[in-house]
Amino acid sequence: MHEMIKGGNVGLAALSEDTGSVILSLGWSTATGEGDADVSVLLLDAGGKVRSDADFYFYNNPAAADGSVQLLGKTPTADGSEDRISLDLTAAPADVDRIVVAASRYGGARFGDLADLRMTLADRAGETLLGFTIEDAGVETAFIFGELYRRGEEWKFRAVGQGYESGLAGLATDFGIDIDDDAQDDAQDDTDDEGAGQEPEAAETVAVEQEPSPAAPPTVPAQAAGPVAEAAPAAPRRPRTAKKKVTLPKVAKKSLAENDSWRRARLFPVSSLKSDREREMRATSVLLSVIAQVPEFGRRLTAAFGAPAGRMETFTEVSLPHGGNAPKRPDGVIRVERAGKLWTALVETKTNGNPLKPEQVQDYMDIAARRGYEAVITLSNDVALEGSPLVDIKIDGRRKHKVALWHLSWAEVTHHAQMLIRHEGVGNPAHAWLLQELLHYLQHENSGCHGFQNMGPAWVPVRNGIDDETLCQGDQRAIDVVESWERLIRQVCLRLGGELGQRTLPVQRAKRGTDQRSRRAALADQFCQDGRLHAELRIEGTTGILGIVADLRTGKLRTSLEIPAPGQGYPLTWVKRLVRQLAEAPADLHIETLVEGQNGGPRGTLERLRPEPGDLLPKDGDRITGFRLSLFKSMGSTRGNAESGFIRSVDDAVDRFHAGVVAQLERRPARRAAE
Repeated sequence: MHEMIKGGNVGLAALSEDTGSVILSLGWSTATGEGDADVSVLLLDAGGKVRSDADFYFYNNPAAADGSVQLLGKTPTADGSEDRISLDLTAAPADVDRIVVAASRYGGARFGDLADLRMTLADRAGETLLGFTIEDAGVETAFIFGELYRRGEEWKFRAVGQGYESGLAGLATDFGIDIDDDAQDDAQDDTDDEGAGQEPEAAETVAVEQEPSPAAPPTVPAQAAGPVAEAAPAAPRRPRTAKKKVTLPKVAKKSLAENDSWRRARLFPVSSLKSDREREMRATSVLLSVIAQVPEFGRRLTAAFGAPAGRMETFTEVSLPHGGNAPKRPDGVIRVERAGKLWTALVETKTNGNPLKPEQVQDYMDIAARRGYEAVITLSNDVALEGSPLVDIKIDGRRKHKVALWHLSWAEVTHHAQMLIRHEGVGNPAHAWLLQELLHYLQHENSGCHGFQNMGPAWVPVRNGIDDETLCQGDQRAIDVVESWERLIRQVCLRLGGELGQRTLPVQRAKRGTDQRSRRAALADQFCQDGRLHAELRIEGTTGILGIVADLRTGKLRTSLEIPAPGQGYPLTWVKRLVRQLAEAPADLHIETLVEGQNGGPRGTLERLRPEPGDLLPKDGDRITGFRLSLFKSMGSTRGNAESGFIRSVDDAVDRFHAGVVAQLERRPARRAAE
């Protein structure tokens, strides 16, 4: 990795051959782990100014329509947080000369209060190419970390490290963005309605001057006397960067802390968690307490396990007798009362990727059966698959009372909390705040509740076997990888569905009644033969099915979507309309014409097809059945969820394809209908 010094510059091509897309990571830390900042990206022309307000990307405008800029969000770390930004340099407009990457703090907080201010840049494959550390931060409230700039056909990086005491407002003014002082005052009042889960740092508001539309007629005041009265143009409407509000309790307008070093109290602190046992106990108590206090959330989680709708209470570390042996202590108990009857479930929790222990689960199943309880619920980072239980237990068929064994992933818990707090809402502001605190806890690195994060011990040997062609059909390791792949895809569906507010499910193509084990064994044999893992996702409300192919032989991930040809009109009209719909899609998007009776038809990148969409038409006039849209990405090499990991690369590929392609196809028809 190339370490940069302030003012230094380097060409990206000298560091890697694969820098068409890069990932920038901005990180910082504090002794308390609570320090934070917000990243922003500005696209500048040759004059060093933004072309318009659309060139300013921040938390309320996180992605460019053409896919050139995407703010990927915060990732909690042990002592702070890290913000990641995806830049597709191949999609950057030709008149963009520089891309500035900055961060800002609010509410009087300064960068001198943060430690380990650092920026890294990784290539398309996830390999970190360079790093830059800022060591002289002091009273500044905004910082330019670095910038990418063109030199001919090449992109270069410059380590800037320039600070602003005037904050985001001063930084934005330097690049041609006008600040609306009145908007700042109004937004400060708006923050009175912000929830307790919002940081006070989010109070500052920056507005961007918007050019008045040339088609808009001037507004004449009603009291204007006669035709000589001058027209008074309407004041330009200025977009604000105040963070979106959520339904949360009101907080005091002014902080009562004596100084910035005072740490904000969290309902569920995580900084003191050190051992796996502490994480398990804290996570169980946090989740069960919120389940009991937020009816919508508790019902959403337990209804799938057969629990009735009724009064719910939850308990932790309950001691239960176990025959003549020492009492057993399940991690938790859920009890629901309805019409004088009780429904009871024992809960066994694991965090930090620790596996469930079959002997523990077996003991709880036996206790539940003897005491007449209805269920045992296991909770871990792993994702359950139909026909592939996480733990093997024995069921005594002689017992009349049957106990159900259910599994819940931490990714599912996060998904349901996101759906309620971000999309569906809850009726009580206090409940909204509780869910916000729960999400903060689950997404913190110390909680250990991060879902499926490891492809398992078979991943590396199987990849090596694919490379040297020594992997044979029937190898159990290939089946293990296929199961891990399906777990990953299910988690991708949960994460994407939680972010979009739309139901997202994996598609399984198999004959009705096919045994799941047999189906996975057949997929594993095919995987051994062609070295590819396949998956399909169906996103509610969108056209077509999103396909994912991980080719281990080439090291490439392919995300794709097939759309049918229109039923009416001319083929040339179809392809022209499609290219117009994808005007803001990534330039490296591949478009392939699907021709009846053929494996494939004409194809090309969007960049090449924009001036000549007719190149998509078959030369012999064959019937067009549809079009396939695809993006390619190098996949990570490690089995875990590190920056260069396979799991992270799949997440990034799906996010980029949905934002850059699927969202464009769904948005355009609605826009035309509105016109």
